[in-house]
Amino acid sequence: MWSILSPLAARLGARRSSAADALSDDLDGIVVCSSADSHADLLLAASERGLAVFCEKPISLDWLTVARITDAVEASGIRCMLGFQRRYGPNFRAVRDRIASGQAGRLEQRVMHTRDPGPPPIDYVRQSGGMLRDQAIHDFDQARCICAEEIATVHAVGNCQIDPAIGAAGDIDTLAVTMLTESGRMVTMTNNRRSPLGYDQRLEAHCAAEVLFIDNRPQSDVRVSGPAGQLTAAPMDYFIARFDGAYRAEMAAFAAWLNGGPAPLAGIRDGYEAQRLAEAALRSIATGQPVDLRGGWQP
Repeated sequence: MWSILSPLAARLGARRSSAADALSDDLDGIVVCSSADSHADLLLAASERGLAVFCEKPISLDWLTVARITDAVEASGIRCMLGFQRRYGPNFRAVRDRIASGQAGRLEQRVMHTRDPGPPPIDYVRQSGGMLRDQAIHDFDQARCICAEEIATVHAVGNCQIDPAIGAAGDIDTLAVTMLTESGRMVTMTNNRRSPLGYDQRLEAHCAAEVLFIDNRPQSDVRVSGPAGQLTAAPMDYFIARFDGAYRAEMAAFAAWLNGGPAPLAGIRDGYEAQRLAEAALRSIATGQPVDLRGGWQP
């Protein structure tokens, strides 16, 4: 990884160091994009030093640690932004804003599909916390964000249909989730570790007055028409290309916050709640029963 980053480091005058050395510098804030199993310690270090922090999800792979770190960060009063980049995608923001304005009418059902182009390496599966804490956590966050209310129940089914090595590592590669919000709105998710389309990420919001769609972004807008029909370009090859603008907007928002700008669209509590949904889905898969989150359910 450092060999990839070295040209950028040279251009910016950055140097490689340990986390402890980096945190001892005179800093305004830190950006945590390390492996998922290191996030908790870095969040705690930032809170102890009074540093603003942007942290990729998840907060931790262990739920008790998630709860402990969330409490510590909130008690410290530091500015903490969580990396849910879809909140900064213009299409996702437009859908949420249109629903929030009342123009679309009351949201009744929301459907989201998230399918990777192919399974990740097994070493990544083990280190990331698995499909629900790694990939599907973005969909859990969007469920709360677009519905603008908390989730009351989660019912999930999942298994391993694509890569036996993923199953042997204790994870799943195929997932379906149905959720109800506190007011009774329905949310459906389908997630998969393989898609013949490429990176497949779509959303439908069924509202009282209209239906809103977010389709896959094609690699090219050119359509080729002929006697046999039409050909269109494949979707973007992965989330990095699909959400390139959202990642830039996310970092710009963090920098602006450090300089007195508005609070970000996702904070530490959003990371906590999205992972609570992921943990509920894991419990539902294990038991075959829905999980009721009302009353402060904890894993």
